Amino acid sequence: MYMLSNSLERVVPDLMTGNQTTGDETLLLHLERYHYAGKHLAPGTVADIACGVGYGSYLLATQYMQPGSRITAVDIDAASIEYARSKYKHPAIDFFIGDATGFQLQQQLNNVVSLETIEHLPKPEQFIQHISKQLVKGGRFIASAPVTPSMDANPYHLHDFTVGTFKQMFFKAGLKEVHSFMQVQPYRPFSLLGRKEERSKDLRKNIAGYYLQYPSKFFLRLTSLVKDGFTNKYLVAVFEK
Repeated sequence: MYMLSNSLERVVPDLMTGNQTTGDETLLLHLERYHYAGKHLAPGTVADIACGVGYGSYLLATQYMQPGSRITAVDIDAASIEYARSKYKHPAIDFFIGDATGFQLQQQLNNVVSLETIEHLPKPEQFIQHISKQLVKGGRFIASAPVTPSMDANPYHLHDFTVGTFKQMFFKAGLKEVHSFMQVQPYRPFSLLGRKEERSKDLRKNIAGYYLQYPSKFFLRLTSLVKDGFTNKYLVAVFEK
């Protein structure tokens, strides 16, 4: 039986409540990304890589997919896939347990959707290169990531990106940008640092110690506060092979 908790890194719509930065506000951002992806899909097959509990795959299947097209939805977490197969079952979706970095289908893909994934991967460039090879000519890779600092607050994130460094990884894989947009999410620092929001309990526990160990991340945060204020920014982009 699946056991899912309302955590910072696992979006489960049924468990997210409250008008909070880490609650309903975050869910709306995730849904907006999937709606955006749906509007920019090329005709044909879709791989939703790091699909989580499957709500996004279901949204694509029910609102944007052409008849006869299929979605292969993959996540490394077995409990999430079990939940997805129960809650978001759909005849056009195949849910699989798998590692994003080793994802491989026998047939080439028309679309890859991978949202808020690459910041978690040890080698994001290698992942993008690997997945891009599986796209047909004219196929689309739709991805998103934070482009304001996140590693200091979120211990699950392995990389900080700017708009430029994010896009450059896809350009190096031979893809061209078709479209992009920026999501801006204001946050309440004292509410998050005080862990008053349910999902903020997963934020880094000793952030002062982290800054002492990685002073460059402290200056990166200061620069972001001066430039962007108390906001998180996420770039969502469509690339084409």
